[in-house]
Amino acid sequence: MNNVVRLAIVDPRDGSRTTIKNLLLGIDSVWLEAECSRYEFFSDIITQTQPDIALIALDADPQQGLATIAEVRQESPECHVLVVSSSQEGSLILQAMRNGAKEFLHSPLNLDDFMAALDRIQNVNGNRDGKSKSTRVITVIGASGGVGCTSLAVNLGCALASNVENSVAIIDLDLALGDADVWLDIIPDYTILDVAENISRLDFSMLKRSLTQHASGAFLLPRPVHMDHSAPLTPDELRRVIALLKATFTHLIVDVSKSFSQLDMAAMEIADQILVVTQLDLPCLRNVVRINQFLDEHELSSKVQIIVNRVGLGESQISLNKALDTIGREVFWQIPNEYAAIIESRNNGVPLLTEFPKAKITKAIEQLAQKIDDSLNGDGVPKPPEKKKSGLFSFLK
Repeated sequence: MNNVVRLAIVDPRDGSRTTIKNLLLGIDSVWLEAECSRYEFFSDIITQTQPDIALIALDADPQQGLATIAEVRQESPECHVLVVSSSQEGSLILQAMRNGAKEFLHSPLNLDDFMAALDRIQNVNGNRDGKSKSTRVITVIGASGGVGCTSLAVNLGCALASNVENSVAIIDLDLALGDADVWLDIIPDYTILDVAENISRLDFSMLKRSLTQHASGAFLLPRPVHMDHSAPLTPDELRRVIALLKATFTHLIVDVSKSFSQLDMAAMEIADQILVVTQLDLPCLRNVVRINQFLDEHELSSKVQIIVNRVGLGESQISLNKALDTIGREVFWQIPNEYAAIIESRNNGVPLLTEFPKAKITKAIEQLAQKIDDSLNGDGVPKPPEKKKSGLFSFLK
């Protein structure tokens, strides 16, 4: 039974518990270890039977069910909690996830939804090998305008989405001039403005409807259509949106503006990784140093990873070694210059992975996607980068 998932359920409602049990009994890969009709006894049952998954139905008493989630996670941290509820209220979903739930499914439980959740738990958590893969929030910022920040965010998102184990959402936070929708040739029905206007009653279903899925599999939450709607969200509201998205996506990629606004700062505070995109020229490298100093003052520098874009652009570029001396930390990744491919990809609204699958730039971004996954510890915290001590203009010596 090495490939069988052992599961225990709690649902005080006899009818719905029987329905769930009958569904589970029809799945060969699931072994029903225990069932319980009382929330207060469930944690003890989990401790005694030690199943892989605890399925908790909330409808009978949501507050007691939420308390049970927290109790199970505290007493049996190796057990993954899956929650079922007919409610899609955002606050309930958030509290369930904060208390330790891995998945939140709609009731009545659907076989396809359950199996998809089961696959995510098994794949993301490495079959309980201790290497848990939590949702990764990746914020992308540019050291200057036009360095390829949005290009990287969009194409990285598509590369991550090409892995069937991943689910990816791209959030365009350049609220005035963002163009992630252009890169994907998407004319969205909804934007981040619709999310903002409904923030007081936002739930997961509403948020999911506000996203537009691209053929690559990645979802996009685009910037507002009109520039006079350029500041629709507060930082706290952004945190709520991110928290809801983390309930279902494995990767969230946030493309911020160059203004370092309060919203941009919130996106960096939320992030597990901050990718700073630069080129090998003096203005960009000076800005990288300034950004590093600024983020260090805000205790965010440990999240920073430097991406050097358009390597090989011309002989006028500063050498990589001199750039390393200047910025004071290792370069996380290099992306070669293939300007013609990038321009054609953008103008056609087709990701590099589809338009130029064999190009060097495409391969570099695919390998970057893999490196991002490999560079994170099981708790979603990036390995700290190495720092060098140097002066701002050391490469001029």
